[in-house]
Amino acid sequence: MKTGQLRYDIDEFIKNLTSQLVSWRRKFHQYPEIGWMEYVTTYYIAKELESMDYKLAIGTDALMTKQRMGIPKQQLLKESEERARRKGVPPNYMTKLAGGHTGLVAQWDTGRPGKHIALRFDIDALPIEEVYDHAHLPVKEGFQSQNQGWMHACGHDGHIAIGLGLAHMIKHFQDSLSGRFTLLFQPAEEGGRGALPMVKNGWLDDVDEFISGHIGIHSLSIGEVAATTNQFLASSKINVTFKGRAAHAGVEPEKGQNALLACATASLQLQGISRHSGGTTRINIGKLEAGSGRNIIADQGRMEIETRGENDELDQYMFNEAKRMIHATGDMYGVQTKMEVVGHAIDGTCDNEWVKRVEKVASQSKCIKNVHPVLPLGASEDVTYMMKKVQNNGGKATYLIFGTPLVNGHHHQAFDFDERVLPIAVEVIGRLIIYLQDEK
Repeated sequence: MKTGQLRYDIDEFIKNLTSQLVSWRRKFHQYPEIGWMEYVTTYYIAKELESMDYKLAIGTDALMTKQRMGIPKQQLLKESEERARRKGVPPNYMTKLAGGHTGLVAQWDTGRPGKHIALRFDIDALPIEEVYDHAHLPVKEGFQSQNQGWMHACGHDGHIAIGLGLAHMIKHFQDSLSGRFTLLFQPAEEGGRGALPMVKNGWLDDVDEFISGHIGIHSLSIGEVAATTNQFLASSKINVTFKGRAAHAGVEPEKGQNALLACATASLQLQGISRHSGGTTRINIGKLEAGSGRNIIADQGRMEIETRGENDELDQYMFNEAKRMIHATGDMYGVQTKMEVVGHAIDGTCDNEWVKRVEKVASQSKCIKNVHPVLPLGASEDVTYMMKKVQNNGGKATYLIFGTPLVNGHHHQAFDFDERVLPIAVEVIGRLIIYLQDEK
């Protein structure tokens, strides 16, 4: 039976699902959690999937502990776990998730031979204080962040809703589907930390088709979709600590070793790294903390930085140059220097086959208005670990972009998207799943 015949009434399914997609998005937006602390988020996702009889892997069953990077300090984890208990996450779940083992994998096996299709959805928020402005829809409609200092400022709340919508679609059309489905609800995408631990647990080892994607990135109209993405920048996330010696700034300043000046000097020098002629290279100092008082020579300084490159080699060039400058600056001020890599993403490419596939399913849709064959990401995404694993094993992978107008860009305190993008994203991926059932 050919794709598009009446065994799949996608239009009716999407119509009936739309209000639920919005409800899920707003629920997750209201309770954002940052990487490795998505305890409540994981529990909410799990309960929804359990109600549909998905087979779930949670905690160490979902990801490899030793492959995790950038784990928050124990005190922060304990505080987050206590909040989750107060929020109603039961003890059996907290035992599985303890120590930052968040995220989950859901599996559905139709029992009929066919392709193994994997879908990935990131679930973490950002350490951003959401704006309190009644022009901001989450404030206007009463679903703004309840976790002070944390916000879904990148659209991952929408990604979770899309993932749950597709889980319902697979369940709804199960009698007409074949093969197996793996849905990865990935923690800690921000900072490039959560994908590799899932890859190392084997979830992508025998996948034939891999689909992920993102709401927004570019400000587009509702109904615009990109079939593939390029410019996945490789990236290294680095924490730097300078340890000096405190002293009285007036009485004996010569006895101090100034970690604050080491931080300040390094932050300026890093921006001066020569860019590489081989392609795009970037660096950013996103956070700097130092000192304890105006009359004290600062004995502690800390920086959070990242390097990026158009490919892995160019990112390594930026990392090596940053490392050289950081240690030289530490030596200049006589302080101890420590660098710790707390996240990483590799470069990646999408398979061209997806352009034809998306164009084909778009022709069957009343809502998809325009298909861009490719759009640049211009950022980093650790989904590339999953994509390359599938591709290296002979499978095909893509990363879609789902268009929405953006008044404010990603990682902004007033970031928001048009919720009409949610059903379109479910429809695009849903129609691709159906198309792949019949593709030879």
